[in-house]
Amino acid sequence: MPVDYSNYPADWFDRIRPDILKRDGYKCKFCRLPNRAIGYRDASGQFIEADFFLQQWCKASGIRVFKIVLTIMHLDHNTKNNDYTNLAAGCQQCHNRYDAKNRAFRRSTRYLK
Repeated sequence: MPVDYSNYPADWFDRIRPDILKRDGYKCKFCRLPNRAIGYRDASGQFIEADFFLQQWCKASGIRVFKIVLTIMHLDHNTKNNDYTNLAAGCQQCHNRYDAKNRAFRRSTRYLK
């Protein structure tokens, strides 16, 4: 689902996002994948970084090669809470897993109300 950046502060791309990426060492806070790494995921989901020659072999073999682009996660899932302690750099896989846990929690607590 596309992100609605109208909920984000005006300095999100100019100040906040770069600050969080720098603070987290330009790596995913959870799996430590580096930003802009190029590679593929094997059958177990492990990311394999690929040099130029491995990239060419993967493409010829039909293996999807992609670039890791770190996102900035709101740990409490509140896009209005942009305190730096609530933000973390995350690869797409870790970000999706983190959000899925929150969705499961929300679904389970809905029945308790």
